[in-house]
Amino acid sequence: MSFVLDWERTGRTGVAEAVLCDSKLPEQIAAILDQAIADRRRLLLTRLRPDQFHALPHSCRSGLDFDPSSRTAILGAPRPGREPKTGAVIVAAGTSDLAVASEAARTLSFHGYAAPVIADVGVAGLWRLMARLEEIRTARVVIAIAGMEGALFSVLAGLVEAPVIALPSSVGYGVAANGQAALHSALASCAPGVLAVNIDNGFGAAAAAIKILNLSS
Repeated sequence: MSFVLDWERTGRTGVAEAVLCDSKLPEQIAAILDQAIADRRRLLLTRLRPDQFHALPHSCRSGLDFDPSSRTAILGAPRPGREPKTGAVIVAAGTSDLAVASEAARTLSFHGYAAPVIADVGVAGLWRLMARLEEIRTARVVIAIAGMEGALFSVLAGLVEAPVIALPSSVGYGVAANGQAALHSALASCAPGVLAVNIDNGFGAAAAAIKILNLSS
């Protein structure tokens, strides 16, 4: 079984090849990993479920840094001597958003960026956000994660100079519609400088942040 992996993607786009695992069989994921190992490549796996991970051969599992919360795995260690770059911050409305926040943070980390996660600062208790505002304002790009009505996106964009990448999460029930209301809120925001990615797309939000940071540096 052979796969065509896009090892030149970093040079073209600034964002490395990643493998979406959710719809793949463990045998397919193992074949991709074997190919990457043979080519001595680092690789980011996204949406890797625990059952898929545990179904992989030991030779594959042993080389993976697997995080079940974010459902990501990283093959290969970063190059020694490279200090993580800064410039991004991830702001999550609630604890329920941490899985999506972790996917974004792990994607940024794979690309050499250290991004702190500031959680539990949803606008239902606005004082919590205001208490962390100066820290958030030091970032060159902000990833904001919220479910429910997604009010955090507009509030943040009205308070910070950096672009805000709105990452709707599927947290919520009823008319929140698994993130649909938050997505609509992001798209309809009256605050300038809000960019939106798909629901629960932590990888996509991180990729957008990486492109902005690469250009700004």
